Amino acid sequence: MAEFDTIIKGGTIVDGTRAPRYTSDLAIKDGRIAQIGGLRGSQATKVLDASGLIVAPGFVDLHTHYDAQLFWDPYCTLSGWHGVTSVAIGNCGFGFAPCRVEDRDRAMLALTRNEAIPYESMVEGMNWDWTTFPEFLDSVERLPKGINVLSYVPLTPLYVWVMGLEAAKSRRPTEKELETMCRLINEGMDAGGCGWSSQVLGPLSLQRDYDGTPMITDLMSDEELLTFGRVLAERDQGFIELTYRQTGEEGELLEDVNKKFFETLAATAKRPIIYQTVKANARDPEIHRKTLAWLESCNNRGLRMYGQGSTRLSDTEFTFEDFNLFDDSPYWREATIGKPSERKQKLEDPNLRQKMREEWDGGFRPGLGASITGSFEGLIVEEVANPEFESLCGLTMKEVAAQQGKHIVDAMLDLVVADNLQTEFLSKRGLDNPEYTGELLRSLYVVPGVSDGGAHVKFSVAGSYPSETLATLVRDKGVLSLEEAHNKLSALPAFFGGFQDRGTLREGSPADIVMYDLEGLELLPSEVAHDLPGGEWRRVQKVKGYRWIMVNGEVTLEEGEPTGALSGKLLRHGKA
Repeated sequence: MAEFDTIIKGGTIVDGTRAPRYTSDLAIKDGRIAQIGGLRGSQATKVLDASGLIVAPGFVDLHTHYDAQLFWDPYCTLSGWHGVTSVAIGNCGFGFAPCRVEDRDRAMLALTRNEAIPYESMVEGMNWDWTTFPEFLDSVERLPKGINVLSYVPLTPLYVWVMGLEAAKSRRPTEKELETMCRLINEGMDAGGCGWSSQVLGPLSLQRDYDGTPMITDLMSDEELLTFGRVLAERDQGFIELTYRQTGEEGELLEDVNKKFFETLAATAKRPIIYQTVKANARDPEIHRKTLAWLESCNNRGLRMYGQGSTRLSDTEFTFEDFNLFDDSPYWREATIGKPSERKQKLEDPNLRQKMREEWDGGFRPGLGASITGSFEGLIVEEVANPEFESLCGLTMKEVAAQQGKHIVDAMLDLVVADNLQTEFLSKRGLDNPEYTGELLRSLYVVPGVSDGGAHVKFSVAGSYPSETLATLVRDKGVLSLEEAHNKLSALPAFFGGFQDRGTLREGSPADIVMYDLEGLELLPSEVAHDLPGGEWRRVQKVKGYRWIMVNGEVTLEEGEPTGALSGKLLRHGKA
């Protein structure tokens, strides 16, 4: 009888600790790493020849929205294709539990705009066999999974459960209602939740409800957040994932005020906070350098503040039939609410157009706040439905406007309306700079990501960020060493997010492992896949180069294809 289930032979081990790489064999037994090295003559049921391959810990993605997709895609693709073996869900305060039966439809509608998850897919794909948050975790545990899942307790559902939707959007909770929500956080964490999450962007929120109003948590007061922080202090347990932005009367970001509140919350909760987000800025690198210095200062003062780096290198492709990330403008927000026919009508409305032009001429650039599209001028016309407009393909909107002698707003929207909202635009990641992204990732306090996995499915393929990190930042640009990259992709996010005993290759640890050819790692062009429930579609980006991806000792993907193994686990309190 073989003494091990699997032996991985001859691979170059990069263990996630930043220790130097080395060549050795690795043995697995009962889903865990049983032995590294000293395996000459040992027998195993399965032997994987990893000669010429990197053998490293599976990647940990702290910022996903797979809460719905888990129910129809056990491998959580795109993330699963790109080496992610563990994810955190319930981010930004958004989720589906607790939720009464009569509130289910509204809960799904809220995620159709804010996170751009197709409504029909949620209706058909989710089984809704829960009401409370503990029951939701039980449901996730029962699901066949090809990936490990840890969940925050999201705050939005708590407000609806306790106050009702309308009250939660129109007033602040009473002391008694806050007490009930604190009890629910405790209940959720007792069941295995790793802490709580929220998005607090104020009345000028950039990410809104399906009807264009701010999300419930956008309107939370500082005292409410501090009250929930005290729950973690009393437990001496848990993590906080928070997006928090206060703005002045003109919408100006009050960065120093925001950071001061994060410090106050960290001191109150006495627990780690994942700060959303830190992005390299090629126009003014002192902006991100100042944030990196602040994170270091917080930790030197005993405040466990960790930055979630927005390091995605992938472009954005979209049509106005679906796109909604211009919510920082009241006029564009209004124009992009409703069915496609309603959107089209509003986009050609002369009064709304006039306001859009005036806003542009006044210096405001919709979408810049979200760091998604940048200026309209740089948008590239990628595809058109009407052959009449094919001559515009490959041009930027700035070039189109100049060619036609039109205002940039009119040039773009005249095309969009005439093309029946089918014009596909390409937005390049214009502010990215590999050297500056390397600065972010060399910080002890920042991890890569913000994949938003499971969200924005019709215009984002950001779940590819682990492969981008390895292929571009390590191999092609050399701004990170391989050892640094694997620490950032696995060990450090596991530490930041409360994943227990994962993120490194150590004897006794769960065998979440990626085996890949670094030189052969190749991100394929994005494409449209009609693979969602309800007849819906999404954009995907696959990758070549991963020979095997292993979760809890079983190979879940081989050469990018699912094996049928569903060895993922729910990680209650960060561990199985």
